Amino acid sequence: MKFPTTTWRADLVAGAVVAVLLIPQSLAYAMLAGLPPQVGLYASLLPLLAYAALGSSPVLGLGPVALLALMIAQALGALPAGVSPTEGALVLAAEVGLLLAAAALLRLDALSSLLSVPALRGFESGATLMIAAGQLPVLLGSAAAGFTLPELARSALHGGFGALSAAWGVAAIALLLLSRRAGSRLLARLAPLLLLVAAMALSAFTPAATGVAQVGALPSLALPLGLPRLEAALWLQLLPAAALVGLMGFVSSLAVSESLAQRRGEKLLPAAEMRGLAAANLVASVTGGMPVAGSFSRSILLHEAGSQSRWTLVFVAAFMFLAMLMLAGPLAHLPKPVLAATIVVAVLGGFSLRHYQDAWRYARAEGLLMAAVSAVVLLWSVGAALALGVVGSIALLIQRTAQPHVARIGRVPGTQHYRNVERYAVECRPEVVGLRIDESLVFTNARGLVDVVLAHVREHRARVGLPQRVLLLMAPVNHIDVSGLTALQDLHAALAAEGLRLEFSEVKGPVLDRLKAVGWLEHYDVSLYLSHHEGIQAGEHALRPSLADHDAPGQL
Repeated sequence: MKFPTTTWRADLVAGAVVAVLLIPQSLAYAMLAGLPPQVGLYASLLPLLAYAALGSSPVLGLGPVALLALMIAQALGALPAGVSPTEGALVLAAEVGLLLAAAALLRLDALSSLLSVPALRGFESGATLMIAAGQLPVLLGSAAAGFTLPELARSALHGGFGALSAAWGVAAIALLLLSRRAGSRLLARLAPLLLLVAAMALSAFTPAATGVAQVGALPSLALPLGLPRLEAALWLQLLPAAALVGLMGFVSSLAVSESLAQRRGEKLLPAAEMRGLAAANLVASVTGGMPVAGSFSRSILLHEAGSQSRWTLVFVAAFMFLAMLMLAGPLAHLPKPVLAATIVVAVLGGFSLRHYQDAWRYARAEGLLMAAVSAVVLLWSVGAALALGVVGSIALLIQRTAQPHVARIGRVPGTQHYRNVERYAVECRPEVVGLRIDESLVFTNARGLVDVVLAHVREHRARVGLPQRVLLLMAPVNHIDVSGLTALQDLHAALAAEGLRLEFSEVKGPVLDRLKAVGWLEHYDVSLYLSHHEGIQAGEHALRPSLADHDAPGQL
């Protein structure tokens, strides 16, 4: 990564702007995960340099994120005796890094497709609501705690209430919301940091925060370099949680960086993103940090601030280092309700019911999956919600592909175009059943091919006339696996039993190459046409697959 001699000023400004947002978020998300606030600062230093060296996105705002903080908190909630949350977080970061590194070596960046967009948004929305709900006891000076709504409700019965803490928290939320409505982007970005500074000053020099829980004295903010705790039992216990955190971190980071890359007209390398995240988490594990990922809010800010290269993250880390040196003393006086207010406003700022409404209107099954994943986050656990999202996404895919979509088509009058008979006024010839296969023929849908085609043949007989052949338009078919090839053989036999010939038109080159490799067309005497219109008009003068026009590999 060369130093940007022409864009370093833009990167420097963007780094300063994002560091302003990252300082309060690093503190808040570390405490959200049940960790000391300095852990968030450590996770915002050297891990950024590791990603800058190996990643590919110039605008991915790496560091602690609220979504992972909730997952980390649940993972660290059942640590064995004698293991501190800080030690557990280091092991978790190391495992996340090693798992992502192994996935990168095996080229498993396609894992990002395990979570569909509805499942991902449902998880993010549910986690957002749970994070906000989890901060309410801190805002209100209550001792209640819990990682789900039922746990929070049960503990709230005996949690108590602090009027002064509630006053601090409500006032902080009001000020943050007012700053957002002031119409100034700069003020909205600086508001969390200005609020923290003002709260620390009031708490340190006035009695206004007497009786309000505060962050308390921090150890010397020096990077605690060293390996994480090496205990096999601890690593095995945290491994399932690390796999979930790693998957969620990679999927969410890739979603953010890909969307911004499209806006900027840039090319993103998923494999490089996985390597960058792996390196960042491994570095976090040896520098006193916690698992890190890309933040949507910080990434958008980097984009809007004009970041041109990954050197921006180097500048962010430099500003964070300066802040770390300056904050050690003042942070002790920071009221916790104010820190909780910054979390609530930050996470709820990205929450919207529109995603649920759009998904429900477009595809109810996916809308239900989104709502179900959110509900499981709130009522059960983030691990169960992530598992439901993966299983639900795969189940919906299998449901959609369990039966191939086959359309009966006819000619649009006066043209050589063929369209679905159910959507257009078209002409159909009685002697030929024209069908369009609308997807690849693979093991998930191959078994239904014969039944679907025969159903269309029966409908053609009833409405048009007695056919002699079935012509399949194969242009949409990108791949035929062995299961699909077997289904075509079964279809050939079923049509032969009905006295019908099987014919193909517009077969793509790669698919045709595979069929030729096993001599399939010749063996089953299947006619092949360059265009569907040619096949419809051919009648008994069908072209044979052995013609020279089809000898060149990769044709069509």
